[in-house]
Amino acid sequence: MKLNAYLERYRGRRIAVLGLGVSNQPLMGLLLGAGLDVTGCDRTPREKQSEAVLALERRGAKLRLGEDYLTGLKADVVFRTPGMLPTMPEIQDLAARGAEITSEMEVFFEICPCTILAVTGSDGKTTTTTLITEMLKAAGRRVFLGGNIGTPLLPRSDEMQPEDLAVVELSSFQLMDMRRSPHIAVVTNLAPNHLDHHRDMDEYVTAKKQIFLHQSADDVLVLNRDNAITDGFTPEARGTVRKFSRRERLDRGVCLDGGVIYRDGAPLLRQEEIKLPGIHNVENYMAAIAAVEGLVPDDCIRQVAREFGGVEHRIELVREKDGVRYYNDSIASSPSRTIAGLRSFPQKVILIAGGYDKNIPYDVLGPELCAHVKTLVLTGATAPKIRTAAERAAAGGLTCPEILDVPDFYDAIRRAAAAAKPGDVVILSPASASFDCFKNFMVRGEEFKKTVLAL
Repeated sequence: MKLNAYLERYRGRRIAVLGLGVSNQPLMGLLLGAGLDVTGCDRTPREKQSEAVLALERRGAKLRLGEDYLTGLKADVVFRTPGMLPTMPEIQDLAARGAEITSEMEVFFEICPCTILAVTGSDGKTTTTTLITEMLKAAGRRVFLGGNIGTPLLPRSDEMQPEDLAVVELSSFQLMDMRRSPHIAVVTNLAPNHLDHHRDMDEYVTAKKQIFLHQSADDVLVLNRDNAITDGFTPEARGTVRKFSRRERLDRGVCLDGGVIYRDGAPLLRQEEIKLPGIHNVENYMAAIAAVEGLVPDDCIRQVAREFGGVEHRIELVREKDGVRYYNDSIASSPSRTIAGLRSFPQKVILIAGGYDKNIPYDVLGPELCAHVKTLVLTGATAPKIRTAAERAAAGGLTCPEILDVPDFYDAIRRAAAAAKPGDVVILSPASASFDCFKNFMVRGEEFKKTVLAL
């Protein structure tokens, strides 16, 4: 169905768009362009809104801004931003009064004319999504990349043809109330995350499962055999299941054995051919290989492995100065991501960690800090929790790294640089979200890079 034809169903209905960030601004423009009655709702007051939002008002949008932006809201159709969960009392109240609750991604899934490949998980989502995209492009396919990585796909749906492919990264927030699933779904792994928003781990896992629960028998689900939670999804799969593993030899699926990646028992790619560092990126490659089976020739997979240098903010080499290498791993907003980053280096590193508290446990991080960190520079709200995790691990007989508490983020970078000697690695891998100091992990990573380049 063409987008404009779909939008006709909303004519004469009051539409509310909740959250006016980067994903919903194009949606607002789309709805206004179709001549629909649109109200944009956002907690940020008018004086702090971007020019892009105010321009929507000049085009005819009504705006409800400030702390009371949802009070007394009347709407027939509600598009929620991913950060506003469907469990919010205000959204539940709107639903109880008969409003249709949907999202930009939900509508995209309904009208997209081409095959959709989607990736979710606690770690590795963006890299795996990007690898799938790069492999498909290397095979000469036309690909549309978007979703949680910041690019809305709905406004581009009319450009898509049946032979094209859409590759989408999906968060738990996007998935919670999804009523459709992609043709090929990938779950990289699952570990505690976003427990500051989800009621508990069960709600988080249930949200992630929506990526495949609405599939058909003709669809494909890619699962991590080594992760107990994702492997446990197998009985609920509706279509074909493909698994990947770096710990177990698989006759069917993708696995690592003796430094070689095998697919269905046949050698495909040597680990040493992969340009990206770290065993976690080997896992990301295996997930991507499983996802593109039958779509990408083997030589294209090997080409991407040799040439692809990584995604910004993910173990991104910023510079080498005075023999010290500085890496930006700002995407690492959980202990599991930081652990993967630490394991990517052969020597002990100087680690800058800490940030916003998502109410996730840090105990698992302690032994890894002792094993892989020589100097730990702590900053942000989670600094005490991370310190406690390291000290508890050391109390069990491990060697605790030197710990420096530096409340200011920028001072923490300079202290880390001062502690470094030629041959050292300094890495920002916070194991925490950014929201205590920065709008998102991307801003945090950019500020890290600016500071490092100014050293």
